[in-house]
Amino acid sequence: MADADSTSNAVDGLSLDPKQQKEFEKKLKNLPTKAEKIQPGIMYVGHIPHGFYEDQMKNFFSQFGDINKIRLSRSKRSGRSRGYAFIEFADQEVAKIVAETMNNYLMCGRLLKCQLMRNESVHPDTFKGANKKFRKINWRELANKQVNKPRTPKQQNTVVKKLIKAENRRREKLQNLGIDYQFPGYAAGQMKSAEHIIFEDSTN
Repeated sequence: MADADSTSNAVDGLSLDPKQQKEFEKKLKNLPTKAEKIQPGIMYVGHIPHGFYEDQMKNFFSQFGDINKIRLSRSKRSGRSRGYAFIEFADQEVAKIVAETMNNYLMCGRLLKCQLMRNESVHPDTFKGANKKFRKINWRELANKQVNKPRTPKQQNTVVKKLIKAENRRREKLQNLGIDYQFPGYAAGQMKSAEHIIFEDSTN
Protein backbone atom coordinates (compact mmCIF):
# COMPACT_ATOMS: atom_id res chain seq x y z
CA MET A 1 0.00 0.00 0.00
CA ALA A 2 2.87 2.33 0.81
CA ASP A 3 4.39 1.66 -2.63
CA ALA A 4 1.13 2.63 -4.33
CA ASP A 5 0.92 5.83 -2.26
CA SER A 6 4.50 6.80 -3.07
CA THR A 7 3.89 6.12 -6.76
CA SER A 8 0.71 8.17 -6.60
CA ASN A 9 2.59 11.10 -5.06
CA ALA A 10 5.30 10.80 -7.69
CA VAL A 11 2.92 10.91 -10.67
CA ASP A 12 0.93 13.82 -9.21
CA GLY A 13 3.74 16.17 -10.18
CA LEU A 14 4.48 14.69 -13.61
CA SER A 15 4.49 16.84 -16.71
CA LEU A 16 6.03 16.73 -20.15
CA ASP A 17 9.66 17.72 -20.48
CA PRO A 18 10.23 21.10 -22.23
CA LYS A 19 11.17 19.52 -25.56
CA GLN A 20 8.04 17.36 -25.73
CA GLN A 21 5.92 20.28 -24.54
CA LYS A 22 7.15 22.45 -27.42
CA GLU A 23 6.49 19.68 -29.95
CA PHE A 24 2.98 19.20 -28.56
CA GLU A 25 2.21 22.93 -28.67
CA LYS A 26 3.53 23.12 -32.23
CA LYS A 27 1.19 20.32 -33.32
CA LEU A 28 -1.74 22.08 -31.65
CA LYS A 29 -1.00 25.30 -33.53
CA ASN A 30 -0.94 23.38 -36.82
CA LEU A 31 -4.42 22.00 -36.26
CA PRO A 32 -6.79 23.16 -39.00
CA THR A 33 -9.63 25.42 -37.84
CA LYS A 34 -12.95 23.72 -38.32
CA ALA A 35 -16.28 25.38 -38.82
CA GLU A 36 -18.18 22.19 -38.06
CA LYS A 37 -18.89 20.82 -34.62
CA ILE A 38 -15.85 19.40 -32.80
CA GLN A 39 -16.01 15.64 -32.31
CA PRO A 40 -14.72 13.97 -29.12
CA GLY A 41 -11.92 11.42 -29.37
CA ILE A 42 -11.19 8.38 -27.23
CA MET A 43 -7.68 7.27 -26.35
CA TYR A 44 -6.66 3.89 -24.97
CA VAL A 45 -3.89 3.95 -22.35
CA GLY A 46 -2.07 0.74 -21.40
CA HIS A 47 0.84 -0.31 -19.14
CA ILE A 48 -0.36 2.12 -16.48
CA PRO A 49 1.77 1.98 -13.30
CA HIS A 50 0.14 1.39 -9.91
CA GLY A 51 -0.57 4.67 -8.18
CA PHE A 52 -1.57 6.36 -11.45
CA TYR A 53 -5.29 6.29 -10.85
CA GLU A 54 -8.34 8.33 -11.91
CA ASP A 55 -7.43 11.58 -10.12
CA GLN A 56 -3.79 11.43 -11.17
CA MET A 57 -4.73 10.65 -14.78
CA LYS A 58 -7.15 13.57 -14.94
CA ASN A 59 -4.58 15.98 -13.50
CA PHE A 60 -1.88 14.77 -15.88
CA PHE A 61 -3.82 14.52 -19.15
CA SER A 62 -5.78 17.73 -18.56
CA GLN A 63 -2.64 19.67 -19.48
CA PHE A 64 -3.26 18.61 -23.10
CA GLY A 65 -6.91 19.62 -23.35
CA ASP A 66 -10.41 19.25 -21.98
CA ILE A 67 -11.37 15.76 -20.81
CA ASN A 68 -14.96 14.51 -20.85
CA LYS A 69 -14.60 11.09 -19.26
CA ILE A 70 -12.03 8.72 -17.77
CA ARG A 71 -12.50 5.08 -16.91
CA LEU A 72 -9.72 3.08 -15.34
CA SER A 73 -10.35 -0.65 -15.55
CA ARG A 74 -10.41 -2.23 -12.10
CA SER A 75 -10.93 -5.71 -10.71
CA LYS A 76 -14.50 -6.14 -9.47
CA ARG A 77 -13.31 -8.32 -6.60
CA SER A 78 -10.20 -6.54 -5.31
CA GLY A 79 -10.61 -3.07 -6.84
CA ARG A 80 -7.00 -3.10 -8.04
CA SER A 81 -6.11 -1.38 -11.29
CA ARG A 82 -5.87 -3.68 -14.29
CA GLY A 83 -3.31 -1.41 -15.90
CA TYR A 84 -5.35 0.11 -18.71
CA ALA A 85 -7.84 2.94 -19.13
CA PHE A 86 -9.92 4.90 -21.63
CA ILE A 87 -9.91 8.69 -21.84
CA GLU A 88 -12.36 10.76 -23.86
CA PHE A 89 -11.03 14.16 -24.93
CA ALA A 90 -13.42 16.89 -26.00
CA ASP A 91 -11.55 17.22 -29.32
CA GLN A 92 -10.65 14.18 -31.41
CA GLU A 93 -7.68 15.95 -33.02
CA VAL A 94 -6.24 16.68 -29.57
CA ALA A 95 -6.75 13.04 -28.57
CA LYS A 96 -4.83 11.96 -31.68
CA ILE A 97 -1.88 14.25 -30.89
CA VAL A 98 -1.86 13.16 -27.23
CA ALA A 99 -1.78 9.48 -28.28
CA GLU A 100 1.17 10.16 -30.61
CA THR A 101 3.01 12.22 -27.98
CA MET A 102 2.45 9.91 -25.01
CA ASN A 103 2.93 6.53 -26.70
CA ASN A 104 6.05 4.86 -25.21
CA TYR A 105 6.32 7.64 -22.62
CA LEU A 106 8.34 6.39 -19.64
CA MET A 107 6.38 6.76 -16.40
CA CYS A 108 7.49 5.26 -13.09
CA GLY A 109 9.53 2.60 -14.86
CA ARG A 110 6.81 1.64 -17.36
CA LEU A 111 6.33 2.61 -20.99
CA LEU A 112 2.78 3.87 -21.52
CA LYS A 113 0.99 2.53 -24.57
CA CYS A 114 -1.40 5.10 -26.04
CA GLN A 115 -3.58 4.70 -29.08
CA LEU A 116 -6.45 6.66 -30.60
CA MET A 117 -9.50 4.42 -30.89
CA ARG A 118 -11.69 4.29 -33.97
CA ASN A 119 -15.32 5.18 -33.29
CA GLU A 120 -16.56 1.83 -34.60
CA SER A 121 -14.29 -0.08 -32.19
CA VAL A 122 -15.62 1.68 -29.08
CA HIS A 123 -17.98 -0.56 -27.09
CA PRO A 124 -21.19 1.09 -25.77
CA ASP A 125 -20.19 0.15 -22.20
CA THR A 126 -16.62 1.45 -22.47
CA PHE A 127 -17.34 4.32 -20.08
CA LYS A 128 -19.84 2.53 -17.87
CA GLY A 129 -19.26 3.83 -14.33
CA ALA A 130 -16.81 6.48 -15.54
CA ASN A 131 -16.08 9.64 -13.51
CA LYS A 132 -17.37 7.97 -10.34
CA LYS A 133 -15.31 7.92 -7.17
CA PHE A 134 -14.06 4.40 -6.65
CA ARG A 135 -15.25 2.80 -3.41
CA LYS A 136 -13.46 -0.35 -2.33
CA ILE A 137 -15.86 -3.16 -1.47
CA ASN A 138 -15.13 -5.30 1.58
CA TRP A 139 -16.02 -8.66 0.01
CA ARG A 140 -15.00 -10.60 3.14
CA GLU A 141 -17.41 -8.62 5.30
CA LEU A 142 -20.21 -9.10 2.78
CA ALA A 143 -19.52 -12.85 2.64
CA ASN A 144 -19.59 -13.09 6.44
CA LYS A 145 -22.92 -11.28 6.57
CA GLN A 146 -24.29 -13.61 3.88
CA VAL A 147 -23.19 -16.72 5.79
CA ASN A 148 -24.33 -15.49 9.20
CA LYS A 149 -27.68 -14.00 8.24
CA PRO A 150 -30.76 -15.63 9.84
CA ARG A 151 -32.33 -18.39 7.74
CA THR A 152 -35.90 -19.54 7.46
CA PRO A 153 -36.65 -23.20 8.38
CA LYS A 154 -36.93 -23.99 4.67
CA GLN A 155 -33.53 -22.43 3.91
CA GLN A 156 -31.96 -24.22 6.90
CA ASN A 157 -33.39 -27.52 5.69
CA THR A 158 -31.90 -26.95 2.22
CA VAL A 159 -28.46 -26.25 3.74
CA VAL A 160 -28.63 -29.41 5.88
CA LYS A 161 -29.64 -31.54 2.87
CA LYS A 162 -26.61 -30.29 0.96
CA LEU A 163 -24.33 -31.05 3.91
CA ILE A 164 -25.75 -34.59 4.24
CA LYS A 165 -25.36 -35.18 0.50
CA ALA A 166 -21.71 -34.09 0.61
CA GLU A 167 -21.19 -36.23 3.71
CA ASN A 168 -22.61 -39.31 1.94
CA ARG A 169 -20.20 -38.77 -0.93
CA ARG A 170 -17.29 -38.74 1.52
CA ARG A 171 -18.56 -41.96 3.15
CA GLU A 172 -18.82 -43.63 -0.26
CA LYS A 173 -15.32 -42.48 -1.20
CA LEU A 174 -13.90 -43.95 2.01
CA GLN A 175 -15.68 -47.26 1.38
CA ASN A 176 -14.29 -47.43 -2.16
CA LEU A 177 -10.83 -46.97 -0.69
CA GLY A 178 -11.45 -49.89 1.67
CA ILE A 179 -11.50 -47.70 4.76
CA ASP A 180 -13.98 -48.73 7.41
CA TYR A 181 -14.57 -45.52 9.29
CA GLN A 182 -17.87 -44.64 10.90
CA PHE A 183 -18.78 -41.19 12.16
CA PRO A 184 -22.14 -39.70 13.23
CA GLY A 185 -22.12 -36.69 10.95
CA TYR A 186 -24.99 -34.42 10.03
CA ALA A 187 -27.42 -37.26 9.31
CA ALA A 188 -27.23 -38.54 12.87
CA GLY A 189 -27.78 -35.04 14.18
CA GLN A 190 -30.93 -34.70 12.08
CA MET A 191 -32.36 -37.98 13.35
CA LYS A 192 -32.16 -36.91 17.00
CA SER A 193 -35.19 -34.99 18.09
CA ALA A 194 -34.79 -31.83 20.10
CA GLU A 195 -35.10 -32.37 23.83
CA HIS A 196 -36.32 -29.93 26.42
CA ILE A 197 -33.91 -30.11 29.33
CA ILE A 198 -35.05 -29.00 32.77
CA PHE A 199 -32.26 -27.99 35.12
CA GLU A 200 -32.96 -28.60 38.78
CA ASP A 201 -32.31 -25.91 41.32
CA SER A 202 -29.19 -27.04 43.20
CA THR A 203 -30.14 -24.89 46.20
CA ASN A 204 -33.07 -27.19 47.07
